[in-house]
Amino acid sequence: ADLSAGKVEVSYKTNVPVKLGEGRLNENIIIPAAFERGLHTLKQFSEELKKQGVEMLKATATSAVRSAINGADFVKAVKESTGIDIEVISGEQEAAYIFKGVQATGVLKNTSLVMDIGGGSTEFIICKPDEVLWKKSYNVGAARLMQAYFNSDPISKEDQSAINQHLTNLLADLKLACKQYQPTVLVGSAGAFETFAEMLNPGLDLKNLATTPIDYAGYRQLAETLINSNHEERAQMKGLIPLRVDMIVMASLLTNYVLEAMDLKNIQLSTYDLKMGILYSFLPLPPALDSRKGSI
Repeated sequence: ADLSAGKVEVSYKTNVPVKLGEGRLNENIIIPAAFERGLHTLKQFSEELKKQGVEMLKATATSAVRSAINGADFVKAVKESTGIDIEVISGEQEAAYIFKGVQATGVLKNTSLVMDIGGGSTEFIICKPDEVLWKKSYNVGAARLMQAYFNSDPISKEDQSAINQHLTNLLADLKLACKQYQPTVLVGSAGAFETFAEMLNPGLDLKNLATTPIDYAGYRQLAETLINSNHEERAQMKGLIPLRVDMIVMASLLTNYVLEAMDLKNIQLSTYDLKMGILYSFLPLPPALDSRKGSI
C-alpha cells in the first residue's frame, strides 16, 4: 500500500490459505507439512515484496504461532530463509489492530460488538466510533472448534450442544461486558463474515466495498442450511471457498451463539481486518482522535 499521501491506498493484495493450525492446533504444534507450507508461501511473498519495491514491512503472527511449542522455530526459519522478521503479537494487540481496521471503514456509528473469527482465536471488541470500551481474544477459533468437536458430518446435535456449553463457559465475561456496555450491532470483521455476505448476495463486489449490511433473517436461514449440510453439499454452494467448506459450520455456530447470547439482531460486515488495521496504524492519528482519552 502507498501511504505517502497520508492515507492508505492499496496497490496489491493477495491471500494464501496456509492452514498453519492443521491437524494439531489444539495440541499447540505446527505439523511439518503446515510448517513447510508457511515457509514456502513467505518465500513467495518475499519475492513479491522485492518486485513491489516495498520500503516498510511489518509481518505479524497470531494464535497458531503464539500458542505453538515450535512457533519460535517457525519465526526463526522464516527469518533465515526470507529475511522477514515476524512479530508474534498478543491477543490484546491483535484485537487493537482489528479495531483500527474496522474503524477505518466508517461502519462504527453506535456502540458495537466487533467479532473477528480466526482459525486459532476469535477477538471481540466492544467499542464506540472512536473508543475501545472492552476487548479480549479467546482461543476459540474455527479450526480449534473443528478439531475438538466436528465428529460427524453434518455435525450432530450432541456436538452442537457441547460447543454451546463450551462457549457459555468461555465467554461469560464477554456476556457481562455486553450487559454493561449494551452494543446494538454485531460487526463481523472479514473472514467468515465475507463468506456470509457473498452467499447471501452473489453479485456483491467485496473488493470494492469497505462495509455492507448482512440481512439478519437471511443470515439465520443460511446458517441453518450450512450447519445441517454435509461436506459435499457445502462444496457445491456458490460463494463458499474451499478453505471454509468445513470451518464455516463452526463460524456459523459461533456467530449464532453470540447473536443469541448478546441479544443482537443487526449485523454489519467490515472487509477491513487486522491487516488493514496495521496499515492504518502507520498513519498519524487525526487531532480529534489523538487528544481523546481512551482512543487507540
